Amino acid sequence: MKLITIAVPCYNSQDYLHTCLDSLVKSGTEVEVIVVNDGSTDNTQTIAKEYEKKYPNIVRVVSKMNGGHGSAVNEGLKHATGLFYKVVDSDDWLDELAFNQLLDTIRKHYEEKTLADLYICNFIYDKVLENRSYVRSFKKHFKTERFLSWKEVKTFYGSQVLLMHSLIYNTDLLRQSNTHLPSHTFYVDNIFAYKPLPYMHKIYYLNIDLYHYFIGREDQSVNIKVFTQRYDQQIRVMKEMVMAYSYNEITRFEKGLKKYMFHCLGAIMVITILFTVAKDDNERRENLQELWCFIKNRDAKLYRLLRLRSLPAIVNYLPWRLRGAIMIMVYKHLRRRLKLG
Repeated sequence: MKLITIAVPCYNSQDYLHTCLDSLVKSGTEVEVIVVNDGSTDNTQTIAKEYEKKYPNIVRVVSKMNGGHGSAVNEGLKHATGLFYKVVDSDDWLDELAFNQLLDTIRKHYEEKTLADLYICNFIYDKVLENRSYVRSFKKHFKTERFLSWKEVKTFYGSQVLLMHSLIYNTDLLRQSNTHLPSHTFYVDNIFAYKPLPYMHKIYYLNIDLYHYFIGREDQSVNIKVFTQRYDQQIRVMKEMVMAYSYNEITRFEKGLKKYMFHCLGAIMVITILFTVAKDDNERRENLQELWCFIKNRDAKLYRLLRLRSLPAIVNYLPWRLRGAIMIMVYKHLRRRLKLG
C-alpha cells in the first residue's frame, strides 16, 4: 500500500531533478513518486526513466505534451494511488528525516483508523547559492500534533496564507473537491492551496521542516522581474478562486474555515493588484478594472467584501503610481525579512 503519492511536475529539469528525486526515493516503497514530464526538450525524460528503472516499486514516469505546471499537477493526481497526495516541484526537495516522520505519523494514524484529511508541515525558503534560508512555520495557527477542526485554527493576518509546499491532502477528498488547475498558467498553487480546503475537515499539523523551496533562479516565477510581467496570469488565478465558491457558500462553512477563506481571497487579491500596478500602462489599468467588473458581475457580495471591507480596499484606492511604489517596497521588505535578498 502506498501511504503517499508525490507528484513531481517537470519541464526541462535536468539540472536539478537528481536532487529532488534522491530526496524522495530513500523512504521506501510506501512512497509513490510520479514524475510528470511536461513536454521537456532536454534530458529530463532520460533522467526520470533512469530512476524508474532503478526504483521500479517507487518511481513512475508519465509523459505528456506541455501544458504547464497546473496540468502536470492534474496529471499526477489522475495516476495517484497513494492515500495522500503532495506536489514537490522538480527544483525543490524534501528533508529525509522530516519525510520519514510524516510517513510514520500517517502510518500510525492509518493503523489506528484515525487518519486526518489534511496534514500540514513547515517549509523552508532556501537561497542555496547564498547559503541563506527561512523557515515558514505554522505553529502560531495550529496546535502541534493534535487532530483539529477548522474552528480551532487561529486567525491568519496580512500576507499569511497556507501554501502548496505545506499541504498534504487526502487523495480521495482532493479528487472530490474537483480541483482542476488551468493549463499554461503560472501561480496556480494559489488555487491548489484554496479550493480543496472545505473538503478537509480533520487537520493535523506537524511542526517539522519538510519542504525545501529553492529560491534563486533568474527565470523563477517569484522573481520580481518575472512576476511583474506575468500579472495577467495572476489575474487569471484570481478569477478561478472567485469562481470556486460564492460569498454565500463561504458563509456556510465552519467558522474558522469561513474566516480563513475570506482572508485568503483578500490576501491573493492584494497580490493581484500589486502585480498589476507594478508598471503603469493603459492595458494594465483596463485589465484591473475588468477584474473588478468580473467579480462584481459574478458575486456582488464578494465584490463588496474585497472592494470595500478588506485589505484590498486600502490598496485599491491609493493612486496607481503609489500602489506600484508600495508593491516594490513590500516585495523588498519581505525578501529582507525572509533573509533572501
